[in-house]
Amino acid sequence: MKATEVPEITGAYLFEPTPFSDERGFFSRTFDVHVARSVGIDPHAFVQDSVSRSVRGVLRGLHLRSGAGEAKLVRCSYGRIFDVMVDLRPHSPTYRNWASFELSGETQKSVYIPAGCAHGFQALTEIADTSYRIDREHDPSEDVTIAFDDPELAIPWPLPVTSMSQRDREAPSLAEVIKHEGLRHEVLKHTER
Repeated sequence: MKATEVPEITGAYLFEPTPFSDERGFFSRTFDVHVARSVGIDPHAFVQDSVSRSVRGVLRGLHLRSGAGEAKLVRCSYGRIFDVMVDLRPHSPTYRNWASFELSGETQKSVYIPAGCAHGFQALTEIADTSYRIDREHDPSEDVTIAFDDPELAIPWPLPVTSMSQRDREAPSLAEVIKHEGLRHEVLKHTER
């Protein structure tokens, strides 16, 4: 397994395993403590693992946590997704940059999303299972959502959206979220640690 820094987002990494395939299927290591440590990620910081199942065209995001934020390790364990992260850390040299990846069950690549970055994805296959490993227990009171189709970000989602949650459908623009003083204060606070 190798880790490669994501050039568009400071502190983000793409983890690429080497699946071993034969007539039975494949085997792949999806997480390696030593590789995580080699790029400065504390493997013991992760406290929750979750999985979501989506059907083709479903869009989830863009999601962010206020407060101390939340770092994530995201992988598509089955199917394929178009995965996006947006840097919303005001003091980051890559502030407001976004990066996208195609993650799939075939490659088992994972992406590490630093705290203070928004995240979203769209399912590209009839079924797409997405696994998340996060470094803080989920607290719904800290959930922040940004419009997936924000014109400032201009993310080129590959498919028409077939379904999304009401919260995602009604999400405010990036400018509205940043203008909200409480969130700005919280995001600033966690990036100045």
